[in-house]
Amino acid sequence: MAAKDILVVGELNVDLIMSGMPSVPEIGKEILAHDMTLTLGSSSAIMASNIAALGAGTSFCGKLGSDYFGDYILGELQGRGVDTTWITRSPDHKTGATVVMNYDQDRANVTFCGAMEALGLEDIPWDNLHEFRHLHLSNFFIQKKLRNDIVELFKKAKSCGVTTSLDLQWDPAGTWEFDHQACLPYVDIFLPNEAELLALTGSHNAEEALRQIMPYANTIALKLGEKGSIGISGDQRTEVPAFKTAQFVDAIGAGDSFNAGFIHQYLKGATMADCLKHGNLAGALNTTAAGGTRAFTDRATLEERMQAILKNGSK
Repeated sequence: MAAKDILVVGELNVDLIMSGMPSVPEIGKEILAHDMTLTLGSSSAIMASNIAALGAGTSFCGKLGSDYFGDYILGELQGRGVDTTWITRSPDHKTGATVVMNYDQDRANVTFCGAMEALGLEDIPWDNLHEFRHLHLSNFFIQKKLRNDIVELFKKAKSCGVTTSLDLQWDPAGTWEFDHQACLPYVDIFLPNEAELLALTGSHNAEEALRQIMPYANTIALKLGEKGSIGISGDQRTEVPAFKTAQFVDAIGAGDSFNAGFIHQYLKGATMADCLKHGNLAGALNTTAAGGTRAFTDRATLEERMQAILKNGSK
């Protein structure tokens, strides 16, 4: 693939993952975690790191504070082959951080946004965008400065000749103020999970939600977790089951890894079925190690682990 396949635009934070707690924390009380992991966090960075591990030429556009966590994130991305030329450091903001309380396949998060809220339209390298094939944006709702310009961002990206994708993620405010009718026509691939799509549309089930979104979307890749994924493009509908894994650690970043697997194949010109299959495969691989990136190691180990999951088969 080309040296500049994809520019990922989005938030950057570390994840401090607490695991093995006996219960949910209560005000005025203390509980103990049996394990702790400090790792690269954020939907955007996990996607960028993992699609780079899969072989795509990947660059990142984001904002960090001038602090230890910022240094850590830059080192992690660079160590995973992600070009950090378009990441800026702010002297006025701290780097974002998320405390993740991990409970098997569910979790509770507390996020400090910090510098990620200061990323704006002007930070995107528009004069260089034509050098890339694709632009991906994740976690729309917590990037306050970009939210009002989201339609302009994707419209401008399309005018630069790149393909585009969007993963909204969850809205912490619960208002779901996203003008999908205006924005999605400029998004080539919309990548929600089931809970996000239901909340966005106010629907009671996935089929109802899809009917609301489909008139405005080009391609939808709907993530269904253990139920696999659904791809819809025009009149074409494709359903692919999830994969089984021999070892489950946590599901942190599994949706972002799905995005990486799907877009990696999309950039190769693969069919919808293959894009969904590799999205499911990357998501399954993600769950075999703590956090969103630790399962995506060197290329030889990565291929070996993916082949083992393929051999194990679908659920």
